[in-house]
Amino acid sequence: MSGFERRNGELFVESVSCQSLAQQYGTPLFVYSRAAIEQSWKAFDAALGDRPHLVCYAMKANSNIALLQVLAGLGSGFDIVSGGELKRVEAAGGDLKKVVFSGVGKTRDEMAMALEAGILCFNVESMDEIGELAEVAAAHGVIAPVSVRVNPDVDAKTHPYISTGLKDNKFGIAFDDAQNAYRRIADSASLNVIGMDCHIGSQLTDIAPYQDALSRLLALCDLLESQDIVLKHLDLGGGQGIRYKDEETLNLDAWAAAMFQEIGDRNYEIIVEPGRSIVGNAGALLTSVNAIKPGEHKNFAIVDAAMNDLIRPALYSAWQEIVPVVESSEPQKLYDVVGPVCESADFLGKERELAIEKNDLLAILSAGAYSFCMSSNYNSRPRAAEVMVDGDTAHLIRQRESLESLYASESLIAS
Repeated sequence: MSGFERRNGELFVESVSCQSLAQQYGTPLFVYSRAAIEQSWKAFDAALGDRPHLVCYAMKANSNIALLQVLAGLGSGFDIVSGGELKRVEAAGGDLKKVVFSGVGKTRDEMAMALEAGILCFNVESMDEIGELAEVAAAHGVIAPVSVRVNPDVDAKTHPYISTGLKDNKFGIAFDDAQNAYRRIADSASLNVIGMDCHIGSQLTDIAPYQDALSRLLALCDLLESQDIVLKHLDLGGGQGIRYKDEETLNLDAWAAAMFQEIGDRNYEIIVEPGRSIVGNAGALLTSVNAIKPGEHKNFAIVDAAMNDLIRPALYSAWQEIVPVVESSEPQKLYDVVGPVCESADFLGKERELAIEKNDLLAILSAGAYSFCMSSNYNSRPRAAEVMVDGDTAHLIRQRESLESLYASESLIAS
């Protein structure tokens, strides 16, 4: 479920027309469906069934505190990668005891903040981090709960920028070094081994890489158990893909069944860290057509959204569907949909068949993940507003930035 549908040729999010949202809040505008977010989270929870488990939303996909509030209300945990994300969970009313802290570059201050918050687990990713966390925990007089993020050297067959499980990637501790990492943690007076973690990439649409990675992890789990290093949980990561165009997405029930078959009768709590698959298809970016620029070789639709609002096309050559908010019966033409930023990479979609005119509204779909959270003020452009729709009610969950706010934290030098 995306929460978006056509009614008499007009695009709606739940029971609210996208045209009315653009008129009320302006464009560019990110809009989200609460029902779609909740349904996607519940699908993971249901797929894991009666087995002890925790669904930890990977909030790097979208960290608006209203969205986190909705997920916290469902009982969600959270996968964080910074101290700022931890503070967002706290501000949203999330349960800090359901937080797992991932990331290769945790600072000592972030470690201390997470220890004081009483998080569930640190997913450590290097020998240096193990040593630093031990020192910080000892200095605070506490024992840090630790899981090792193991890099299984499994090719997830995804874009190289979002592949995380190969030995050439920066993430995790190499499989061959993991046993030594666990021994070091077990021998520390200020660390406590509680689990094993693995995340092999993002936008995955095949079960096989998950199975390959899990079989390697389970062999390591069995070896550790034989050495009296007992694990409580197994963190399978996230990365489940969504449909942007014509991808065949994972059947979550089949994925979970395959994972459980690999795990067998081993008595681990299961943690998963979905992000994009919870929010990706639940959001869209609304944008106005500022100009139509015909060309000898191609036509340009110049819109008020740009690469600073949605960088995925420029960064990954990512494809996202672009549709008129209100359908037209006029003939379609081929357009490159581009923004006003002074970069040739500033495009949102190339070679799109559209029937549009100046001042029409377009919706860029599947923009709930890695969109606003990766936006910037490049070219001194204010970041967009965000709205969450719940049934027939729209909630403004982030105000549009003002021009003055762009330099409010800056100072002139004394003359």
